[in-house]
Amino acid sequence: MTTLNALNRETVLVVDDSPETLGMLTDALEALGLTVLVALDGETTLTLLERVTPDLILMDALMPGIDGFETTRRIKRKRDLKHIPVIFMTGLSETQHIVEGFKAGGVDYLTKPIVPEEVIVRMRVHLANARQTHSAHEALDDARRFLLSVDREGGVLWGTRQATRLMETGPPELCVDGKSLAVPARIWLQRCIDGTAPVNREWAVATGENARLVVTYIGEVGANEFLLRLTEQSLELDQKRLRGHFGLTAREAEVLFWIARGKSNRDIGAILDLSPRTVNKHLEPIFQKLGVENRTSAASLAIQALGG
Repeated sequence: MTTLNALNRETVLVVDDSPETLGMLTDALEALGLTVLVALDGETTLTLLERVTPDLILMDALMPGIDGFETTRRIKRKRDLKHIPVIFMTGLSETQHIVEGFKAGGVDYLTKPIVPEEVIVRMRVHLANARQTHSAHEALDDARRFLLSVDREGGVLWGTRQATRLMETGPPELCVDGKSLAVPARIWLQRCIDGTAPVNREWAVATGENARLVVTYIGEVGANEFLLRLTEQSLELDQKRLRGHFGLTAREAEVLFWIARGKSNRDIGAILDLSPRTVNKHLEPIFQKLGVENRTSAASLAIQALGG
């Protein structure tokens, strides 16, 4: 039998009303060290998914009650489940059924009788793809690139983990139930799409004292799919990030923060209650720690560090 070490410790949900198919697949997958869950119909599948999130689903297309196509459509409407790869298994091999499977949200389509070795090979490909996508989203979050994809009406298509968190917990001006943009944000989005938004294509909403959430329109990335970046801006947190990132003192971090905001020495002095000359004295150690020679380069590095 085909070996598949890369699949070890992952969970697969097998949905089929045939005891023979269930037994064959369960034996083959458990022999690889996988955790195998079983459901006999669509309703049981949806109930199970309220408690457990598998890494992949093998879905029979024809079942009593809710068929596999409709079950998959319902799964894909749930944001916390839509990332799960669904591979259809069915005796239906006509083009219209294959097309329906992909339209429902499936990533692959296997015709019965099922050959376990073929199932395993297909699973390896789709689990690896899902894993790479998840890793990419995590890397974007770590780099403070909180990305969100929406359709023209503001409905959320996908998002990195932190972007999803911001949508679910953010201010009411931004989102509705974490599933779609609120009216003010949708109006701004439409202006970005139409080309009538401000040049920087940013929209901000206050989230507290000296704190705000900034949404930046990146552009159209697919048919009816638009990419947004969410950035948390907080005076205290941003200065703390600059201190940690560049090894600055608290005062140096304050000065660099306002340099990144385009303030002059005079402006910074007024904000921090310092003389312009004192502000200027802080620039030399800041430039040295950042490895730059001027305030423009320092501002650029600071903006990058803050995820701007």
